[in-house]
Amino acid sequence: MNTTLDDKIRATETLLSGLLETVDPSSVRVAWTGGKDSTVVLYIWKALLDHHGLGPIRAINLDTGCKFPEILAFRDRLAAEWSVDLHIVRPIVDLKDYPLAVDKLACCRDLKVEPLKRAVRETGASHLLTGIRRDEHPDRADRQPMEERDDPAHMMVNPILDWTETDIWAFHGRFDLPHCELYDRGYRSLGCQPCTEKPGESGGERSGRDQAKERSLKTLTSLGYF
Repeated sequence: MNTTLDDKIRATETLLSGLLETVDPSSVRVAWTGGKDSTVVLYIWKALLDHHGLGPIRAINLDTGCKFPEILAFRDRLAAEWSVDLHIVRPIVDLKDYPLAVDKLACCRDLKVEPLKRAVRETGASHLLTGIRRDEHPDRADRQPMEERDDPAHMMVNPILDWTETDIWAFHGRFDLPHCELYDRGYRSLGCQPCTEKPGESGGERSGRDQAKERSLKTLTSLGYF
């Protein structure tokens, strides 16, 4: 059955409102990449916290050391504007000698998965809100709104799973959300610089991502990534 964007917004708000009724919001973090999808989650969660006087909003950001400078600038600007309590975590490897993007799985594990686990531990997060969507990758088709994770123990919450790329941009337009300028240049999905380029005209949303890494997404999820 087709659902409208309004239906999806209500479903997302219902999920997150239920979370507010059962969890201390200070233990909830948004996994905010600075991308279009997690910015929607950040905005909705912030609106709920503001409505109940339970701010500030808390978020985790993974700075792999090879992100686009535009996404970092956008992150810092919006974090200041929205008063985000932002925990930025970086990999412990020395990038000067690290073989970036040679072994895609090992690179993502060292620069993303392990730092994410460390950030959850450092912040004491019991719940991590993500911006993943089922339609953006086949390996995410069977993901669930609430997923228990261990190492460290926490609940991964995926509140916009049923949204589409069109829904995301419609929401951005409706609420005048800011976004990174790279989207205006033709990028549709933003990752690290070595593994991200503009998609071709006939390519899908994530066709600009390194395809060897894309084929490893289910493995990365099993290791602890969102």
